[in-house]
Amino acid sequence: MKNKVAIMWIITVVCLILTVVFWFLMNKVEVDYEEVTAIVTDTSSKTVVNKKTGSRTTFYEVKVKYEGKEYELQNVHGLAGYSEGKSVKALLSNGKLYANVEGIKSTSPVAIIYFIFLFGTFGMVFASATYMSKMKQKNS
Repeated sequence: MKNKVAIMWIITVVCLILTVVFWFLMNKVEVDYEEVTAIVTDTSSKTVVNKKTGSRTTFYEVKVKYEGKEYELQNVHGLAGYSEGKSVKALLSNGKLYANVEGIKSTSPVAIIYFIFLFGTFGMVFASATYMSKMKQKNS
């Protein structure tokens, strides 16, 4: 049981180190995009309430038209500046329109690997702590 817990903590530390490495790589990644002007066709927001905590989360949706095709603008954090009929700056990358560069970076392969290791680290911390607690109870 001791060896299993030690191995789990080693894996946790490795995951943490890889998370930090991929965070730096994600922030250094060069993204390919073209800055374009699109016309806002529709905006909406939806607020979801967590029944357990009562906290509210608002999701924003902005639809824009560019070169005769309608797109959902990705990574929108609010509706300020997105009124219907207004021309807005958008970033075209991989067939999608984004509101900002962070939206493009967060969908890159390096970012996906970063998020996998980030959630893996949290999972490993929880699992390692649980097994260590069980081991201490068993030894007592």
